[in-house]
Amino acid sequence: MKPKEIANLMLEKKALDIKIFDVKKITTMTDHFIICSTDSEPQTKAITVHIEKTMKKMGVKPISIEGQNKLEWVLMDYVSFIVHIFKIDKREFYDLDRLWADAKITSIQDKNEK
Repeated sequence: MKPKEIANLMLEKKALDIKIFDVKKITTMTDHFIICSTDSEPQTKAITVHIEKTMKKMGVKPISIEGQNKLEWVLMDYVSFIVHIFKIDKREFYDLDRLWADAKITSIQDKNEK
């Protein structure tokens, strides 16, 4: 599955401020980070479950999922991409957007939004 397809899964659950970071030229850890923000813990859980179930149907399982106990920052590691689902305040605190600012960054917008 491509990073934009993961971003679309996030959009289906009304994720906010979705960005894809192409980091393959600046780290060996992964090719892409796909980052989004949420308003609430239930929304964080819904996005996490939606991505995990969709990927599982395609026969792809993450090597790990971290943060499901608190739902403030969930990290899903699929090797070639890592999904970060943040509550808004935690995203601001950890500021991965600034830390990985050297990456090629693509912002994803809901086509229905103006």
